[in-house]
Amino acid sequence: MSLSQLQPHYGFTKMPFGRALAPQMLHRHASHAEAVARISWCISERALGVVTGEVGAGKTVAIRAALAGLDASRHTTIYLGNPAVGGRGLYSGIITALGGTPRFHKAALIPQTSEMLAAEEHERGRTVVLVLDEAHLLGIDQLEELRLLTNADMDSHSPFACLLVGQPTLRRRIKLGTFAALDQRIALRYSLTGMSETETKSYLTHHLKLAGRSDTLFSDDAVALIHQVSRGIPRAVNNLAVQALVAAFATNKTIVDESSARAAVTEVTTE
Repeated sequence: MSLSQLQPHYGFTKMPFGRALAPQMLHRHASHAEAVARISWCISERALGVVTGEVGAGKTVAIRAALAGLDASRHTTIYLGNPAVGGRGLYSGIITALGGTPRFHKAALIPQTSEMLAAEEHERGRTVVLVLDEAHLLGIDQLEELRLLTNADMDSHSPFACLLVGQPTLRRRIKLGTFAALDQRIALRYSLTGMSETETKSYLTHHLKLAGRSDTLFSDDAVALIHQVSRGIPRAVNNLAVQALVAAFATNKTIVDESSARAAVTEVTTE
């Protein structure tokens, strides 16, 4: 069975629960809204922030939403999504993103990076927002690079905001004695939690409405089961909801009931 068959069966204008949503179309549950507000504060303070959450909790979605609210003429965003870039990687990534050519010797990269960050502020009137995704994978040398970079003027004035985004192990890593100096500089720590059952129901309704269905498509029992198994983690809710739609379609139902949701749970948990 092709997923494209679901669209005419349910009368969707497009498939629901897709990931490519514009920031203004995102579902605003409490944890997401608070994450966006705190990230925005961290950027306005040009501070160092750590945002953590389980896989699929919506960390990148929250970052995207916060960045979408920035004045593009006054901010320069540098997104580094691959932390496994070696010893020179962090500095080189920043310099390249700002239009420079990284110097050959690593010792020269630190001042070059600092100079370019300062120039972005003083000469162009822009605040650099550095986002390091998958930051739980950063090596010891990269966390040390980050400490050196934030060392320059962080006590009095910072030319950039930095957001470390990763899985819960990131918080524990930074707490290690080795990174005490970096840990002390963190102004924001936020952990994204799963949605409540009420929010999961609202989340499903929101996505179905975006796909052209504003009536009840998932029974309360089905919603309760999806919430329980997903623990309110958005990506897990998406996966279960799509499989539940498939299961209901396969048995020629027009409503996703508990048995369809149970079939979805079996499908997803045995993959």
